Amino acid sequence: MAMPRSRVAFCATIALGLAVAQPLLAAGGGGGGGGGSSMPSESTPRYDPAAEYQKGVAAYKAQDFKGAATAFKRVTDAVPKNAPAQYLLGSSLLLNGDFKKAKKPLELAVKYDATLIDAQRDLGIAYARLGDAAKAAAQRDALAAMKGACAAPCAKAGQFDAAIAAVAAAVGGTPQAVAPSFRPGLPEDADKVYVAAVGLINEGRYEDAIVRLEGAVWSDGPHPDLTTYLGFANRKLGRYDAARGWYEQALAVAPEHRGALEYYGELKLELGDLAGAKAHLARLDRICGFGCQQADELRKWISESGRSAS
Repeated sequence: MAMPRSRVAFCATIALGLAVAQPLLAAGGGGGGGGGSSMPSESTPRYDPAAEYQKGVAAYKAQDFKGAATAFKRVTDAVPKNAPAQYLLGSSLLLNGDFKKAKKPLELAVKYDATLIDAQRDLGIAYARLGDAAKAAAQRDALAAMKGACAAPCAKAGQFDAAIAAVAAAVGGTPQAVAPSFRPGLPEDADKVYVAAVGLINEGRYEDAIVRLEGAVWSDGPHPDLTTYLGFANRKLGRYDAARGWYEQALAVAPEHRGALEYYGELKLELGDLAGAKAHLARLDRICGFGCQQADELRKWISESGRSAS
């Protein structure tokens, strides 16, 4: 199966030692999109959710939590299943003292990524500050269960203990200051992470690539090239639900992202959804006009499955 093509070329450029003049967000169409626009690949949304994410990160670091919440809300409006953005929106609102508004994005962050310790903690604190001691205690217990399931020696034991103590204090009516253990990385670091992740994928080291790519999503936001690759790596590991979610995030940001459309179509075919694969092919045919590699590849997959693409 072919990898997304423009990023492979990008990585080859790095390997040759040539200078890269643009950061990841300006590098253009992953999955064969091409182009040098600073907007998400092959898309013309009203705004760039990845750029809004970076605005939010900058405001968050500057402790401008009101400004951060405004930026992260725009991201979650476009990509509601993005757990980092939901968490940072909820955290910003919590740190700004708006516990009622913080509850929903924190609930969504936990829903989409139950491993986020800070999200579990902040949700417990929000429940406690809103007077729902039972739900707050449930979050405290969930954190304790997560710690119990962490293999010894648990590297995150201290983080779990601090989170449990913070929720317990909030339940007891003596809330501690909320101090997120998470710190968003610098966006300019993401290019190196991305190149390393692509190399890992090319070596078949999908688990390691996922760790690198998820880190880049935290620092750079829901860029469709990143989420397309996350879909690809999860799909190669047979994690079809996770792959579907990442492809859908890519297409929520860039509805005409050719790589995401091709690979999501291939996933649908693997799952026996021929109609879904054909729908993706039809979208690619409309986008490409006179044809493109992504449409040709998906058509080949459909044809080789033993069924007609017509």
